Amino acid sequence: MDYIPRNLQVLLVEDNEGDVRLIKEAFSESKIDKTFSVARDGEEALNYLYARGKYAERTKPDIILLDINLPKKNGFEILESIKNDPELKKIPVIMLSSSSSEDHVTKSYDLNANCYVTKPVDFDEYTHAVKIIEDFWFQMAKLPG
Repeated sequence: MDYIPRNLQVLLVEDNEGDVRLIKEAFSESKIDKTFSVARDGEEALNYLYARGKYAERTKPDIILLDINLPKKNGFEILESIKNDPELKKIPVIMLSSSSSEDHVTKSYDLNANCYVTKPVDFDEYTHAVKIIEDFWFQMAKLPG
């Protein structure tokens, strides 16, 4: 489909190295070219998004996968910053959390998350969830340019 960027820029905001590996591995089977940038805490995510410091030359992400429980600033704080910023608010944010708390789901949507996905614990289920995310967000949905 011609509207998919040649190389999709994905910002993964995740502090758990095991989850980072799992997510990257699950996405590795994709036919879509993508580059993952990883921020391991809330402050690093904001520095990346606002192109500060070592991220001054970063490429703006096409989509953000955002965990809730992060050091320094949590996912809700990051989401709120993104959705209140005219330059960032159109970037789709997928909340990807181990929490299935109704409060977390509701708060995410109240802050204008585009999607909330509970991280599966089983690798096959994780791969299946990532495939569904990829099929919808990377192939079906038209992302802002």
